[in-house]
Amino acid sequence: MKKLTTAEEQVMQALWELEKGFVKEVIKKLTEQNPDEKPPAYNTVSTIIRILDKKGFVGYKAFGKSHQYYPLVSKEAYSHA
Repeated sequence: MKKLTTAEEQVMQALWELEKGFVKEVIKKLTEQNPDEKPPAYNTVSTIIRILDKKGFVGYKAFGKSHQYYPLVSKEAYSHA
C-alpha cells in the first residue's frame, strides 16, 4: 500500500471520521481538526480527494454534478501497512 502525503492523510482522517461526505463537509471536518489554521481551499481539497480516488483510497457516489466520497481503505488497514 502506498504511503500518503501529509495533506492526503489529513483528508483521509476527516473521511474516516465522517464515514462519507461531500467536499464541503470534509473541509468543515478539517477546520474542526485544526481550528488554529486557515480553512483549506475548496479546490485544494477537491484535488486531493481526486488523487486519493486514483490511488484507490476513496470511492464516491455521484449526485448529479456533486460527489459524496467515502473511504475504501480502513484506518486500521492503512496504519498496519
